[in-house]
Amino acid sequence: MDSKRPVILGYDAVSPLGTDMERQWQRAVQGESGIGELTRFPLREGFPVRIAGQVDEIDCRPYPFLSSRALAQWTSPIFKYALLVVHRALRKSGIEITPELAPRVAVTFGSAIGGLDAVIAADRLLTATGRLPHPFTNPNSCINMVGGKISMLTKATGPIVAPITACATGSTSLIMGAMFLAQGMADVAICGAVDFPLVEPIVAGFATMNGAYRPREGQPEPSPQKASCPFSIDRRGFVVSEGAACIIIATKGFAKAHGFPYHTEMAGWGMTADAHHFVAPNLETVRRCITESMDHAGIQPADIDAINAHGTSTRVGDKIEADALKDVFAGHSVPPVSANKSQIGHAMGASSAVEVVFALEGMHHDVVLPTINYTPDPAIEMDCVSEGARRHMQEFLLKNAFGFGGCNSCIVFRKVK
Repeated sequence: MDSKRPVILGYDAVSPLGTDMERQWQRAVQGESGIGELTRFPLREGFPVRIAGQVDEIDCRPYPFLSSRALAQWTSPIFKYALLVVHRALRKSGIEITPELAPRVAVTFGSAIGGLDAVIAADRLLTATGRLPHPFTNPNSCINMVGGKISMLTKATGPIVAPITACATGSTSLIMGAMFLAQGMADVAICGAVDFPLVEPIVAGFATMNGAYRPREGQPEPSPQKASCPFSIDRRGFVVSEGAACIIIATKGFAKAHGFPYHTEMAGWGMTADAHHFVAPNLETVRRCITESMDHAGIQPADIDAINAHGTSTRVGDKIEADALKDVFAGHSVPPVSANKSQIGHAMGASSAVEVVFALEGMHHDVVLPTINYTPDPAIEMDCVSEGARRHMQEFLLKNAFGFGGCNSCIVFRKVK
């Protein structure tokens, strides 16, 4: 079965830190934040959310498939950015999807929010003017249409699925891709996730459920860059952001047979359901998900060199994740923890995909990214790499992702020596 083990051939991402991978990595290492003022829509007086992690516009001219004509009907930004990261990740992998290879290429690319912006815009127009929706309104909102457009772009005709596990969608997409490889249903999988949820009622909804960041009443607002502070004593909710990422995986046998170089493999993974609460995580099943990912990788907790945390900056979520890690690593120090949402905010389903890309880049460079804005919480004992990016050798890295509805996905990555 070692020949079926998934290896990483290429990846790419866009995030509030930038749209170029090298630039994003440089800013992340420097401890910069991509959080700023929310400008995606006019802010009404008293609107509870004023900051966000926004992705810059991209120059579409080098990419014919992103031309105004090609995207004329695809108004939701999820399509533009998903197609971009897929194209660039495939190019980095060196894979050409020929007619012979196409039936052996799977697509597992999801989204938590999808193109709801198109439906909301159509509803507002219908209410205001009576005009019926554009014929592409519903296709824009279909979450599986992102994978469909990816298959049309790449000509991949293998298994296709749109994983939706809320904030864990990106990690789940990788696990689903790995399962297709393990079952012999594909040799290559195009995995990832995209979300652009900065739409007025969606952002407001996160605020009313006490998830999105709000400043403390009666106190001066901190700068937007300091608002996202996972595991910190002064954390006050997540900063809603945007992003997309694609990770290309293949079986080890395929990569070796075709001469594709790789430096990292998916060593193991675990998935659990909390069966507990619609947003509050469950310590027992979160802990079990972490443990099962290590068991699947055939390693012990002491073998983990670093952790890329879910770390949303919520009171309950961060505490449960910290407690689960403390339990799993009982008798050992919890390895250095990086919480990327401190720099890029929470891009919903895309967050774990983007964070996987940062984690893979960190393994390649032997760097653990910092958790910025960190002020220790006495209730959480954790090495959050608060001093800045740290040089640190990593053979095994644990990536945690936990989603609304109690959807947990954990992956162990191994650096191939």
